[in-house]
Amino acid sequence: MSSSATPHVAVIGLGSMGYGMATSLRRAGFTVTGCDVSADAVARFVADGGKGAKTPAEASRNADIVVSVVVNAAQTEAILFGKDGAAETLARDAVFISSATMDPDIARRLAKQLEATGRHYLDAPISGGAQRAAQGELTILASGSAAAFAKARPALDAMAAKLYELGDAAGQGAAFKMINQLLAGVHIAAASEAIAFAAKQGLDIRKVYEVITASAGNSWMFENRMPHVLDGDYAPRSAVEIFVKDLGIIQDMARNARFPVPVSAAALQMFLMTSAAGMGRDDDASVARMYAQVTGTKLPGAK
Repeated sequence: MSSSATPHVAVIGLGSMGYGMATSLRRAGFTVTGCDVSADAVARFVADGGKGAKTPAEASRNADIVVSVVVNAAQTEAILFGKDGAAETLARDAVFISSATMDPDIARRLAKQLEATGRHYLDAPISGGAQRAAQGELTILASGSAAAFAKARPALDAMAAKLYELGDAAGQGAAFKMINQLLAGVHIAAASEAIAFAAKQGLDIRKVYEVITASAGNSWMFENRMPHVLDGDYAPRSAVEIFVKDLGIIQDMARNARFPVPVSAAALQMFLMTSAAGMGRDDDASVARMYAQVTGTKLPGAK
């Protein structure tokens, strides 16, 4: 770690997940500098007792650990190697913890590029949602060198309830995350199809929810997302566009591997239709609303 008594951590990306992770790190005793494209998010973090920075380079200056919590590979690459990027200012022997969901090949490329500068890269996608991020109880799917794990471990312990060590090179964590996202996207699409179909049958969908969550047809996504439909509340906890992106990555990976993925391909079309209907930034349970609109089915909260 650095010579200071308290290790310096930078968190780049103070959205719903990143903010909770930064808060968990502060609670664990780290000195944390936050950075985000939203000045309001940085101001909020400073008001809560953290430090703020305007650019990744400024936030990462002499940092021992940088945690990147952005949306995709392109943003991750920009944070590292773009204008005012973190790679310019990171402490020697520091670790960059990448939490974005991305194609494993890109994770491997970014790791190789950063490791060439003498720093470490930990491929560490996350799962668990904003509440678990704030509680320091995420699931982290990590892969990287022994040195990257050793350097990152204090921060990982502060952010995660479950840490899976999935290999000694970047890309493995990303691949595990994509398998999770394949299932998550398919399950949301299937749950949305089922609840909208139940409504079309004239069933009491609150009773449908009660029965299904006690039956073999239940899934974690049905149980977690369908209350949004029951309440007619589509404020985004996780947006439709996330699955347009992630299921799109699955298609690219599968095409390159010559591996058929027809079920996730169908789910991707459902999310694309929902986005095309103007709901891309709404909660991913909006797939049910798309079904309702197409079929003239009434759901709670519909005008």
